[in-house]
Amino acid sequence: MRDRPTRAQTALLTKLRRRRARIAIYGLGYVGLPLALRFAEAGFTVLGFDTDLDKVKKLNAGRSYIERIPHVKIQAARAAGFAATDDYARTADADALIICVPTPLNQRREPNLEFIIATINAIAPHLREGQVVSLESTTYPGTTEEELLPRIAKRGLAVGEQVFLVYSPEREDPGNPHFRTQTIPKVCGGYTPNCLRVGTRLYAAAIDEVVPVSSLKIAEMTKLLENIYRAVNVSLVNEMHKIADCMGIDIFEAIDAAATKPFGYAPFYPGPGTGGHCLPIDPFYLSWRAKQYGVDSEFIRLAGEVSEGVPGWHVARMIDRLRQRGKKIDGAAVLILGVAYKKNTDDLRESPALKIMKLLRARGAKISYSDPHVPRVAKLRDYDFDLRSESLTADLLTRQDAVVLCADHDRFDYELIRKHSALLADTRGVFRKLKPAGA
Repeated sequence: MRDRPTRAQTALLTKLRRRRARIAIYGLGYVGLPLALRFAEAGFTVLGFDTDLDKVKKLNAGRSYIERIPHVKIQAARAAGFAATDDYARTADADALIICVPTPLNQRREPNLEFIIATINAIAPHLREGQVVSLESTTYPGTTEEELLPRIAKRGLAVGEQVFLVYSPEREDPGNPHFRTQTIPKVCGGYTPNCLRVGTRLYAAAIDEVVPVSSLKIAEMTKLLENIYRAVNVSLVNEMHKIADCMGIDIFEAIDAAATKPFGYAPFYPGPGTGGHCLPIDPFYLSWRAKQYGVDSEFIRLAGEVSEGVPGWHVARMIDRLRQRGKKIDGAAVLILGVAYKKNTDDLRESPALKIMKLLRARGAKISYSDPHVPRVAKLRDYDFDLRSESLTADLLTRQDAVVLCADHDRFDYELIRKHSALLADTRGVFRKLKPAGA
């Protein structure tokens, strides 16, 4: 049965269609900021919320803090009315409230919803009739109904009649030149049919294709399915890498050969471990949730555990290679090439390179790094680093006992690296693709 249109719904749909709705984005990171800029580009007045005052000040000064987003895009959005704030009371000024905050794991590898809960608690006192609330943060099925719905209902607002609740998972892929926010299809689920209609209209105003689904939980499960599909396959190929290495087999050549099969196979490639906000985290979100239903998702959980062990395997492998050369890891100079979690980005979220650096330092290695996209690695939640990127020169390379390629940035001079590295650990299979020197 379809919900009857309500006065609040009709008014909000009209605002969205005429682009008179005011859009609020909560969390101005790698997901929230591109979305805010896209809505501004589509003709909406956008207000961005973040608790990081440094981000707020930079954005209001027309400056970007994400490498792939140039200052000129921030300035164009500012000219169109975009502003950033940490004043959550301004929530009342907005018509569409979109939450794009992190969902990390706690120390027990269980879901940590503190950022979602803190955000909805900050928003709730300022909710009013005629608003739509959308959660984009990756999370387990049931989060939107269990955490957001009751907090909205406590305001005395009828969800589906006076206010509208949707879940629409983010699908950003930093560094991918083939897709941008506007062109990536947007899945959207609503608490009621009225909610879904509002959510679909909201995103259709800025995104080329919106994919409606029949419930909040299906939208939440869709995101986990996408990410866990990739996480499981990456874990598989990383385990295959370990086996192939023991047998003296080039796993990268085997993958390329398998990829010639036109059906039943999709190539995934090994690396230093999984990074970003999704692949290292999402298998544990679903495993935790499945356990509450009495299901032991052993396969999915194991994929997450395999991925967690990959950085340690690379470190152990390099220590063995040093030992074969008569060198100890304690006191060895080790250069990390690329600390971002993926090529051609400045994104450090859950970067396996940082995990490798931490493990090496714990064994007594003298760590340095070079990354043209990350000028500095400051102290982070799980890492006590305070390092600056070194210029990649022949002198720097020759002073190292070992060099570890973690992120295969296009801006690296790979011939220079190969020529001047005494011991090179290539976690990405880059050097096998290069022509021999002089060829």
